[in-house]
Amino acid sequence: MPSHHQKKKKHKKQQSHASGNSKEDAQTTSEQDSAVDGHLEESTPYALKRSEQVGRYLVASRDLKAGEVIIETPPLVVGPCAETEPVCLGCHSSFTPGSEVYRCDSCNWRLCAPNCHGLSTHRQLECIPLRDKAVHKLLQPSTPVQQKLMYEAILTLRCMLLKTVDPVNYDRLLDMDPLNDVRQQIPKLWNRNQKEIVRRIRDEWGFTDDFTELELHTICGIIEVNAFEVGQDPIKARALFPKACLLMHDCTPNTGHTDDLQTHHLTVRVLRDVEAGESLTLTYAHILQGTLKRRQHLKEEKFFDCNCRRCSDATELGTYCSALRCTKCRRGLILPANPLNQQSEWRCQQCPNSVSCESVILLLEKLSQQLECIGGNDVGGLEAFLHTQSTVLHDNHYLLLSVKHSLCELYGKIEGYLIPELSQEQLKRKETLCRDLLEVVDQLEPGLSRLRGTIMYEMHVPLLIEAGQLFQSGVIQRAELRRRLKEVQRLLRESERILSLEPEGSPEYGIAEAARDALKNMGTV
Repeated sequence: MPSHHQKKKKHKKQQSHASGNSKEDAQTTSEQDSAVDGHLEESTPYALKRSEQVGRYLVASRDLKAGEVIIETPPLVVGPCAETEPVCLGCHSSFTPGSEVYRCDSCNWRLCAPNCHGLSTHRQLECIPLRDKAVHKLLQPSTPVQQKLMYEAILTLRCMLLKTVDPVNYDRLLDMDPLNDVRQQIPKLWNRNQKEIVRRIRDEWGFTDDFTELELHTICGIIEVNAFEVGQDPIKARALFPKACLLMHDCTPNTGHTDDLQTHHLTVRVLRDVEAGESLTLTYAHILQGTLKRRQHLKEEKFFDCNCRRCSDATELGTYCSALRCTKCRRGLILPANPLNQQSEWRCQQCPNSVSCESVILLLEKLSQQLECIGGNDVGGLEAFLHTQSTVLHDNHYLLLSVKHSLCELYGKIEGYLIPELSQEQLKRKETLCRDLLEVVDQLEPGLSRLRGTIMYEMHVPLLIEAGQLFQSGVIQRAELRRRLKEVQRLLRESERILSLEPEGSPEYGIAEAARDALKNMGTV
């Protein structure tokens, strides 16, 4: 996921670190915004603006239709994720235990194969310097934890090496904001980078005369603030994209992105229709997450306080994703008095009952730990958690949404719960879970949301089977059967429309193909 920005490099200006670059922030300052910051082609679907509050950010230069591509760009640089397991330095694929070991014939670091398609970047950047410094000799005796940290440092090294290998792209890299002034005020973060990245590259790997400490800290910040996670298991990496880093964060975004599984070329599309002048936004947090958790993540990982429309609303746009049930009056919901204050007390909307934020956090931690103890395929355990905690949490609470999402995928896919084995009650349960999730997602991520696409596909199954069973038993007539099948077709078409935008070879694209096949098999209704 992208990071935050300051120069609106994704989210925020140095003079205004306390406020997130939400769409609303930009729109409230639009009258003071300067015009386009730089010249863009007339056909470009976005314009670059600047404000004192949020720095640089993108807005739609014209009305955009859902699914329209606004950015297509190759990565400036790609590298291993933070604290990753050892991966191929060519394509970043992980190694299967017991698989044959191949090593670069120059630097001696491990590769997936002698002809890995990603070797050109490795050869161009770090291969010769790693060979000349004999860094591979430090890998073998190191612990698994130390090896992870060594692989994490590779991306920082690659970025620094652009300084001499590709000065033009190095300048583009430096145009991204590292938020050094903010990050220096976080001793735990700054000191970790000093120990695990800066000293490792300079002192252990022998680049003392090549890079200064400040240069390396700046690159660490650029990565932390701006990097997108790309790829899917077993190939995952981090990448930097100069254009895309100008998209602002919002907890109800109007764009989504995909990347090619091999080249990591990034494609950003609008999820819904967007009007000219509207800020273009993406999210750096999980959609099905409560405000306390989202804002904590954004503060700790992206270094800003999000004040977007969803975060500012105690009800989270009417979804109540963080609401607790009042244990005193049994009727009201307990919500934060001020959702933009992480220490704000929580109050019942129907009675005088109030709860401290600390108590809420302790409760959520306790329930999260209980949930983690339930096996990933334990349908009974997950259903029991839902039943028990629905007296404590609102039905749309993010912890319950997480369970519902797991269950809607488990029904029909694991042993004991395969489609032919599901009872009518279990089929109905799967449908209900899907409808509950869709109701929330339609509010928080409307349009061509990947999450909407997968839930819609899951939902078509019980509807299709139930319609057939009811017709065969004579409970419904042909007219009602046709109505029900039309809903199934609608779900399949929308799912296919959304997920066909995913990279070929990805699980989501596979679902799009399955939806396409299902539509063909249904024929004309």
